[in-house]
Amino acid sequence: MLSYTGGLVLVAALLHASWNAMLHGNRDRFLSMTWMSIAIAAVSTLIVLFVPWPTAAAWPYIVASGLVHIVYNVSLVRAYSSGDLGQAYPIARGSSPLLVTLGAALFAHEAIGPLHAFGIVMISGGIIALALQGQRVSRSGVLAALTTGATIALYTVIDGIGVRLSNGQALTYTAWMFLFYWLMPVLFVARRGLAALWTPVRAAPMAISSSLAGGLVSIAAYGIVIWAMQSGAMGTVSALRETSVVFAVLIGRVFLREAVSANRWLACIVVAAGAVCLGA
Repeated sequence: MLSYTGGLVLVAALLHASWNAMLHGNRDRFLSMTWMSIAIAAVSTLIVLFVPWPTAAAWPYIVASGLVHIVYNVSLVRAYSSGDLGQAYPIARGSSPLLVTLGAALFAHEAIGPLHAFGIVMISGGIIALALQGQRVSRSGVLAALTTGATIALYTVIDGIGVRLSNGQALTYTAWMFLFYWLMPVLFVARRGLAALWTPVRAAPMAISSSLAGGLVSIAAYGIVIWAMQSGAMGTVSALRETSVVFAVLIGRVFLREAVSANRWLACIVVAAGAVCLGA
């Protein structure tokens, strides 16, 4: 039976799949990600006014993670411009749990039991199987998705170590790290101009609203993960979070009308079985 922490990480997985679906469902994903980032950064700016100052030991990790998250955002936008949600999302997420487990072992000296290791392998294998179903993904799409997966693993290990150096101040750590999301509108304006950022507020208010909502959901989703990594093994938390691909397939099928084959459903079952192993 899943622990309380494991249950919350599954909630985070659902939230994560939801904001990715919001991002993928918008026509201009760069614009959508930018407005998501504005929502994230704005809320984080308010939070840092009321939380303690981060510990000195956590600062290098806050800065490193914040910068890696920007690279992740850009890579995710590129991945979603090349494939549907049911393909690009699994490739991006499926490549990270094993990398996180390896990184945690090398840099945080974490060890996990055989059953949990088997669960991580099942989840990664099931996720990758999901990505291999259906129509082909372009080479550029695969490269962008794999790059996204590498950045996921990198910022997860950074945050896993950093939050443990924050003296239990997960909220402080998360808020300060998310302040770096102010860099996304800077990048957008540098590339497209200020008018391209503000004109859609009037021309497409629903798209902007959904992006802002997605940003708020994203804060909750990853905030739970950072909190969980204070005491939980990074590889286990990461793999459990990546069960979000199952939610992504369901959301893609129900709301985005993407086709789901029998093999994809089978892969989802493998992922779910891996989650059960992690909760044992």
